[in-house]
Amino acid sequence: MAISKEELTKTVPGPLSHTLHQRRNEAVPRGPINTTPLYARSAQGAVITDVDGNQYLDFAGGIGIQNVGHSHPKVVKAIHEQASDFIHPCFHVIPYEKYIELAEKLNLLTPGTFKKKTMFANSGAEAVENAVKIARKATGRRAVLSFQRAFHGRTLLAMSLTSKVKPYKDGFGPFAPDIYKLPYPYYYRAPQGMTQEDVDSELLQQIEQFFLGEVGSQDVAAIIMEPMQGEGGFIVPSKAFVQGVKAIADKHNILFIADEIQAGFGRTGKLFAMEHFEVVPDIMTLSKSIAAGMPLSAVTGRAELMDSPEPGQLGGTFGGSPVACAAGLAVLEIIEEENLVYRAEVIGRRMKDRFEEMKEKYSLIGDVRGLGAMVGMELVKDRKTKEPAKEETVRIVTELWKNGLIGLSAGLFGNVVRFLPPLVITDEQLDSGLNIIERVISSVQDSR
Repeated sequence: MAISKEELTKTVPGPLSHTLHQRRNEAVPRGPINTTPLYARSAQGAVITDVDGNQYLDFAGGIGIQNVGHSHPKVVKAIHEQASDFIHPCFHVIPYEKYIELAEKLNLLTPGTFKKKTMFANSGAEAVENAVKIARKATGRRAVLSFQRAFHGRTLLAMSLTSKVKPYKDGFGPFAPDIYKLPYPYYYRAPQGMTQEDVDSELLQQIEQFFLGEVGSQDVAAIIMEPMQGEGGFIVPSKAFVQGVKAIADKHNILFIADEIQAGFGRTGKLFAMEHFEVVPDIMTLSKSIAAGMPLSAVTGRAELMDSPEPGQLGGTFGGSPVACAAGLAVLEIIEEENLVYRAEVIGRRMKDRFEEMKEKYSLIGDVRGLGAMVGMELVKDRKTKEPAKEETVRIVTELWKNGLIGLSAGLFGNVVRFLPPLVITDEQLDSGLNIIERVISSVQDSR
């Protein structure tokens, strides 16, 4: 289904969305941000319909939740069937098979041939918190290292691991102790004359020196890394850098945690993004598209590490909801049956090719990057100075939804437009969306 400007009402947001937004502002605090003032009535596949009947191509995918698309019939059926049996007796009180079955599948599908175990929680931040707990318990060490521009969640420990100050950390200190930041490559903004290999070599040396000047390696429990930074600006490291970090971790007996929360479940053209780098993590955190929008997250890792905490030291009342686990099992079947890992490659190539063509025409676009169907454009005021075009990025994201497409911004400087369309998007919808994106970018550039 292609969506044209004519299919939108004359006023966007429409009157019902406007009324709901007024009610939202009266009843809900401003902290939970809304990218748009539009209110959903229904959603199917890659299309969202708002309460006024306007339709939008969803190139945000719930920030990476909707890899199999909105309300996939197989997911809806699994949810209905499970809810009709029982909704939630609490795994800690009386367990159920779907928790075990989904754990078995993730143990099999995640990288690594060693024996693994999986626990479930509700959100990505919870998965990160539990992964750190497990790493600290298993190693008897206290410090955890994350990376510049990283995003790992909004709870205290996850927020401490997160790098971006505004809006995520400003005013919320003091933060969790024994958290340290490592450098992560940003090849587009590397000093002039430095090659990708130069950047990797310099940063890996800095990490080794870090243990001399910041915290001893013998005190570090884990390094947590996004295989591709999401909120940080869709920044992709090289295979050499990721393998170098893993080698340093192994050298110092430090556990390597891969945060696959946004990049997992086929999004990047591999089932899990770490497969691009041929690195096997000790522990992985998973969420977002794991259950097509149901609240679910997972920590999967080496069995001996996962068994380090004693009974009762991990868990939560709602963790591993049977309804969410049913959805998760359906998601894995859909990814395989509909060949969505390959589809992510196809979508990604078409997006990148089109964005590269746009880059040739519009100087506003400084860089195009991504893996699979996780693609972003960094916008700059001037290609020589690379001054971030934050105001233009805000305008573009706004004009996109006004023209029938939902997109997102990202990046430390707020100047990256990122796209995460459902992997079930049709070719017609994809082309329609790319046309909207180009029209908006052209308009914003012309009006500068």
